[in-house]
Amino acid sequence: MHRFIRFTAAVATVLALGLAAPSAFAQGAMPAKTGQSAGGPVLTDSKGMTLYVFDRDSGGKSACNGQCATNWPPLMAPAGAKAMGDYSVVTRDDGSMQWAYKGKPLYGWAKDGKPGDTTGDGVNNVWHVARP
Repeated sequence: MHRFIRFTAAVATVLALGLAAPSAFAQGAMPAKTGQSAGGPVLTDSKGMTLYVFDRDSGGKSACNGQCATNWPPLMAPAGAKAMGDYSVVTRDDGSMQWAYKGKPLYGWAKDGKPGDTTGDGVNNVWHVARP
């Protein structure tokens, strides 16, 4: 019985410190969440910031690189990320991985200041809020 209590306490300590296989938990987490904006439901990142899609992306490939990716930060996928449901992973020009929703790569917008902002919607008539 004492061994079980010590083992349980050790496991609890490891979990409390966040040391138990964090990537295993991250792999099962959805890459985006559904949030609310004045215009209705939107996809958001883990911080609640609105995500966007780009009309110039096609064939499951991002066309937003360089300065574009500075203004519209891609929703990056960790190494080993796997498709789940409507979410897939696309390879960017630099070899990094990015999340996509229904085949459309997902991005943030550098000018959104707080969760619920959608100031990127309609920029240059090619950027749109990602909707669930």
